Amino acid sequence: MVKSIISMIAVALILTAGVIFETNFIRNEFKVLTEESTVLYDKIESRSATENDVYALQNKWVVAKEKLHAFISHNEIKEFDLWIAEAVKYVALKKWDEALSKMEVILELEEQVPKSFEFSFANVF
Repeated sequence: MVKSIISMIAVALILTAGVIFETNFIRNEFKVLTEESTVLYDKIESRSATENDVYALQNKWVVAKEKLHAFISHNEIKEFDLWIAEAVKYVALKKWDEALSKMEVILELEEQVPKSFEFSFANVF
């Protein structure tokens, strides 16, 4: 019986550590992306962004998603892929309003996706 209790406590501690690691990892990855996206948003808003600026964000996303694939769903990753790709094209075409709207969605996703992986009552049930 003592072994069972110790085993259950050990499993609970491992799960807790995993949840804490996952939450912090996802939060930190998206924090870096949000900082980059905010800078890009400001450049688009001032109409000084270039296609290469958006490609830089896209490249950061590609590096981040390699690690994030282990934690977040492929559908959410695909959403980011599509929104960033659209932003690239709109900036290249100098369609600033459309590019801004894409960046607003990207920023919103960067805020909401980490929340869906936090340990909370809503996410557990």
